[in-house]
Amino acid sequence: MTAITLLDGGMGQELVHRSGDNPHPLWATKVMLDHPGLVQAIHADYFTAGATVATANTYAIHHDRLAKHGLDDRFRDLHAAALAAAEAARAAHGSGRIAGSIGPLVASYRPDAHPPHDQAAALYAEVAELLAPRCDLLLGETIASIAHARALIAGARPAAEAHAIPLWLSVTVDDRDGSRLRSGEPIADLNGQLDGVAALLANCSAPEAMDQAMPHLAAHGLPCGAYANGFQQITADFLKDSPTVDALSARPEMTPARYADFAMGWVAQGATLIGGCCEVGPAHIAEIARRLRAAGHTIA
Repeated sequence: MTAITLLDGGMGQELVHRSGDNPHPLWATKVMLDHPGLVQAIHADYFTAGATVATANTYAIHHDRLAKHGLDDRFRDLHAAALAAAEAARAAHGSGRIAGSIGPLVASYRPDAHPPHDQAAALYAEVAELLAPRCDLLLGETIASIAHARALIAGARPAAEAHAIPLWLSVTVDDRDGSRLRSGEPIADLNGQLDGVAALLANCSAPEAMDQAMPHLAAHGLPCGAYANGFQQITADFLKDSPTVDALSARPEMTPARYADFAMGWVAQGATLIGGCCEVGPAHIAEIARRLRAAGHTIA
């Protein structure tokens, strides 16, 4: 059968749930400051569940987000702390890869707020240069537009190439039309824009939208996959400036078994990279691992 790379699940929501703190615009970054050790524990739980990739908790560590809360002087320290947590969990587990996460500038799901190309590329490059020496791959996440993709690739590719690690790109698609990015642009418009990208995924959209996205991702000829979220919907309140996660709610029916049904469907469509995003936890990843093995796949 097929060798499948099993990614981990969401980090930010797990941190919020486990910490018991009220949601904050800095999401997982502030929880990491307030609860040292919790990030490592979550990475460890995902490895135990069967994940072979730990996604470093670096998604939201950007100057624009930190500066709003007087924490921009911690930019490098926060990246180092997030990487150390992933490294420690991997060392304890004895195997696994670390993906350096590069989230969107300014805000998620907001292609309208993305900075101009040259400014964005320089900011992404700064993050990539911090991550690449300590990671096995770079992962640009929640890419909401073609302009976002172009800037992320331009910024991150030099560091990936310098350290001989792959660059993966993960787009976020419209929850009602998975053939399109959240900007409204077709996934097909990425054609010709993916030079230097080693894999193409979709993340942080509804599982049903990933079903629709999969053939469009596969059409680019790269290894492909998906890791969906478990939100009911991306609300209008969450698209305001400096949102908090209490503007979103989880889908109660998205049990590990139900989510694994979707994931196995993506595998049937040719996905070789699967995992989970927000509101998808270790129990979901464990169920996917069980299903993959039962179906005769290997987890790489």
